[in-house]
Amino acid sequence: MSLTLEETAHVARLARLRLTPDELARMQVQLSNILDHFTLLQEVDVSDIPPTAQVTDLVNAMRDDLVRPSLPRDEALANAPAQAEGMFRVGAIFEE
Repeated sequence: MSLTLEETAHVARLARLRLTPDELARMQVQLSNILDHFTLLQEVDVSDIPPTAQVTDLVNAMRDDLVRPSLPRDEALANAPAQAEGMFRVGAIFEE
């Protein structure tokens, strides 16, 4: 599947990428090649293969959740770069 330059520019805008015309042309070729590979994968017969969520024998490797005493507040805040009223102080994330 070959993408047009306009489609590639649209994808770049969605990804918030500012591409030069040369980069856009190179990206057009690369994305088209990726889509060609997906087209090949769609031709593979997988009718005998059951849907699979996990392909390895991995199981939940987390430890049991046990109730234990928490770290005292003073120790937790000891190395904090900034604190206020017994809490970590962090910079604002959103500007108003």
